[in-house]
Amino acid sequence: MSDNRNLLERLKEYGRSDFYPFHMPGHKRQWEESFCKKFTNPFSVDITEIDGFDNLHHPRGILKESMDWAANVYKSDRTYYLVNGSSCGILSAISGTVSRGGTILMSRNCHKSAFHGVFLNNLRTEYIYPQLIREFGLQGGILPEDLEWMLKNHPDVEAVLVVSPTYDGIVSDVEKLADIVHKFGLPLIVDEAHGAHFSFGKGQGFPVSAIELGADVVIQSLHKTLPSLTQTAVMHVKGGYVDMDRLDRYVHMYQTSSPSYVLLASIDNCIRYMAENGSTCMNEFYGRIMELRDGLKDLTCLKILNEQVKGQSGVYEVDLSKLIISTRESRYSGAELDHLLREDYYLEMEMCGTDYATAILTLADTREGFKRLSRALREIDSTAGKGSEICSGRRYLAAEYDNFKVRPESRTTIGKSMDSRRRRVLLNDAADLVSAEFVYIYPPGIPIIAPGEVLKKELIELIAAYKEMKLPVQGLEDEKIEHIYVMDESAE
Repeated sequence: MSDNRNLLERLKEYGRSDFYPFHMPGHKRQWEESFCKKFTNPFSVDITEIDGFDNLHHPRGILKESMDWAANVYKSDRTYYLVNGSSCGILSAISGTVSRGGTILMSRNCHKSAFHGVFLNNLRTEYIYPQLIREFGLQGGILPEDLEWMLKNHPDVEAVLVVSPTYDGIVSDVEKLADIVHKFGLPLIVDEAHGAHFSFGKGQGFPVSAIELGADVVIQSLHKTLPSLTQTAVMHVKGGYVDMDRLDRYVHMYQTSSPSYVLLASIDNCIRYMAENGSTCMNEFYGRIMELRDGLKDLTCLKILNEQVKGQSGVYEVDLSKLIISTRESRYSGAELDHLLREDYYLEMEMCGTDYATAILTLADTREGFKRLSRALREIDSTAGKGSEICSGRRYLAAEYDNFKVRPESRTTIGKSMDSRRRRVLLNDAADLVSAEFVYIYPPGIPIIAPGEVLKKELIELIAAYKEMKLPVQGLEDEKIEHIYVMDESAE
């Protein structure tokens, strides 16, 4: 009998199980596939900065040559290998483009790491909100006209940060956004963490990467959608609107001082494999995606997000490798569908929301894995409309207020609210007070409430609804989600 306290043994046991991963990392644990053939025992290549192997914080040899080669692959002026994940790149991009205490314009659906960058640099924030795809209750894209209006009315903005694709695979019109941002003489940062495969899927059914559409800094998580180890990412930079030296300084602050050569080798190996085989792999992968989607087109209660949303709600493109399964017209919540797939079919999804579940598909997925998912969804769909009310009151509530339909109101900056005196109150008694904590569902890590924002009654109800639906509410120091820290405004 395995020792449940032994992480390695638990991982080995899980690896031998029949659970199939429809979640990141993108290699899907397929260690015998072609993209792993050149890799080796990680212990045999886990070294430090010895002679002949360069130094990531002062690259002059093999690492510089590898990153220069990668920049040529991606058509960037500079490509950084990140061993602290995309979060490291986002923090670096924010710190390197906005002066301390300055103002950044960012989409409100940014990952929590962007908000951390705001806090660390004591920035002021202006937010641009994505549109809403009402049929699915999902966030859409950023409208170019909204961005232009914001920049005209906020002349103190120093940089713009948007997310494309979103966690749900929604792509904004980055080329138009870049043109607008550059018209104001500013840099555009794109969190493309979930679109690392775009660079190799152009012309194969996938959207074009932001680095080819005019963005100035683009951060990609290799491990999310490509065959690379967890925690590996890249940041691509174009000169012109970015102070390259300043950005470089911050990259080295946020990277660990002991970078893993195992992770660096994984980055190099992944990019080389995709540069040599990516076009063929992505073409075959797209064919398998369409075959899977075609087999699910006759679902009656469960609904699959597809390209029908293009051209509306700010949606410019849809990444079809994100399989969004809506439960809105079924008797299941997103969490219940997620639970069914895990417990009855041994299929582990990436995440679930109030009324949907998300499967991440990558080129490493097997045909057998796709068949198992298709079979499971068809079986669940056959009974998903029977036996109980289609939607509970709590789910209606969540659908009503989710996705920024009720927008948080900022009363002060993130930095001031987190550094000021605070007090602990019951969440139910916190209406109209200013939060001193983040509250988010993780994944995806987009704040429902950020420090400095007013805890509106509707948002408190939304948090309670998430908790009741057993969604992973995080960010609060109180893990029971009963109390929250708020600013002690009387002390100000």
